[in-house]
Amino acid sequence: MEIYLEVALRAIGAYFSLLLVTRLVGKEQLGQLTASDFANAIAIGSIAAEMSFDHKENFIYYIIPIIIFGSLTYINNLLSLKFRPVRKLLEGEPVIVIQNGKILENNIRKERYNLDNLVMQLREKNVFNIANVEFAVLEPNGRLSVLIKSNRQPLTASDLNISTQYQGLSSEIIVDGKLIMKNLKQHGLTQQWLCEQLSLQGIHRIEDVSLASLDTSGNLYVDKYTDDLPQEIKIT
Repeated sequence: MEIYLEVALRAIGAYFSLLLVTRLVGKEQLGQLTASDFANAIAIGSIAAEMSFDHKENFIYYIIPIIIFGSLTYINNLLSLKFRPVRKLLEGEPVIVIQNGKILENNIRKERYNLDNLVMQLREKNVFNIANVEFAVLEPNGRLSVLIKSNRQPLTASDLNISTQYQGLSSEIIVDGKLIMKNLKQHGLTQQWLCEQLSLQGIHRIEDVSLASLDTSGNLYVDKYTDDLPQEIKIT
């Protein structure tokens, strides 16, 4: 029983150690994982896993390397912010892989990239014809940035000098059957108004709503737990 308790305590310690290191590293690294961040994440994760199960070794033996790896990551991030050469060394540089509809094979080979990945990432950007691409840039985090040729880009309201209404962020009013009163009040609305709007859609209990949100035009979107679909379409 003592061994199980020790393993549980070690797992809890490993979890909070990783959480602390992640918070110190910063949110940017979570969304943009570079080569150095990836290496550190694997090392720290492996140490934390060993710390959880290896009850024969002293707990502190694993805390020290986690702190060291976390500190090195934090120092690397600070140096990268202050010194551009360090940032280029640690994180790499963006590389152009398509220019004026032409694939730059030499750049692809240097980055150990392949055409299958290129085509896949283009499709993710809704680009199915390479001839329509002005530039495609492979970013240090492995993502692909794409600039479509100007004559292939869709027209926007500003191109046609058409005025549009402001469209901001929607506010969540109900989430998982729970009313978020603070969001409702910031729009100057009451719970009675909400209940009336739900009643118009045949909903009489807030608990029956999975999500309800209010856009900047005052339109209320409501999704119930029970969807009244005549047929649910399967993609397979």
